[in-house]
Amino acid sequence: MYSVKEIKANVSEEMALFEDKFRNAMKSDVALLDKITHYIIKRKGKQMRPMFVFLTAKSLNGKVEEASYTAAALIELSHTASLVHDDVVDDANERRGVFSVNALWRNKIAVLVGDYLLAQGLRLSVDQSQFQLLKIVSDAVKEMSEGELLQLEKARRLDITEDVYYQIIRQKTASLIASCCAAGAASVTDDADTIANMKRFGELVGMAFQIKDDIFDYGDDKKIGKPTGNDIRERKMTLPLIYALNNCDKTTRKELINIVKNHNEEPKFVRKAIDHVVKSGGVKYAYERMIEIKNEALALLDGLEDSNSKKALIGLVEYTVYREK
Repeated sequence: MYSVKEIKANVSEEMALFEDKFRNAMKSDVALLDKITHYIIKRKGKQMRPMFVFLTAKSLNGKVEEASYTAAALIELSHTASLVHDDVVDDANERRGVFSVNALWRNKIAVLVGDYLLAQGLRLSVDQSQFQLLKIVSDAVKEMSEGELLQLEKARRLDITEDVYYQIIRQKTASLIASCCAAGAASVTDDADTIANMKRFGELVGMAFQIKDDIFDYGDDKKIGKPTGNDIRERKMTLPLIYALNNCDKTTRKELINIVKNHNEEPKFVRKAIDHVVKSGGVKYAYERMIEIKNEALALLDGLEDSNSKKALIGLVEYTVYREK
């Protein structure tokens, strides 16, 4: 399996140029805002979203265009804004082991920073007349909001079916990866079928990515590097738990629902629920579905000419499902 470093090597020049453009897109004349956006840039993650944009563009066109940089910046601005807002909603003081914006500058400032980032994305696309890219990303933001709200609604009643689960992760997580691939395609071609094909590819990859995250929550927290059982604590009905509830006896089902509803803050009960889910085959089933979805995604790349960019794009997909944390 390729490492992120090896995958990024295929678009290293593009990523370096993108970082400069993204930094410029976040600049402000307001000293406080500039300080906060500089803090956000410093704690960037693996930057998988811009990589999906650039690798998609290069797989289709052999190179990226100026519009590809606009697409990557627009998506990253929207994504960063959503993370800042999510931390406020979740009252989270940390993200990836460092203080969140709201923890350092309080909720009101964090919300305004998120709004600023969204506005910058709108301005960037309008200034460059990239209205198709704006529509692609706006649709993704709409889907993400609907997915979050659907999950919150269902968490209250614990009545999520497997089909509803797929709808939630398609909207909440996969829509953003889908927008990366659709925008990457739209930045180098006007062919509607190609753009739709790459959007579906990204959607499937995003769903596989989220299932992998959901599997992690039933794993070994020392190996993964973060606490497990959080989905149970937050009453999230993910695929391993849904499968367990649908494939256990009435007594075990009643016990699992009772833990999720009434004992989700107690470590010994959370551990018991995790053990039930693992023993029922819930994690195994989720893993098998993840691989099926990943393979369906990769099949959509069969029509593309072989290239180093296509290999790296396949490597990025493989990384999303085989990563260890």
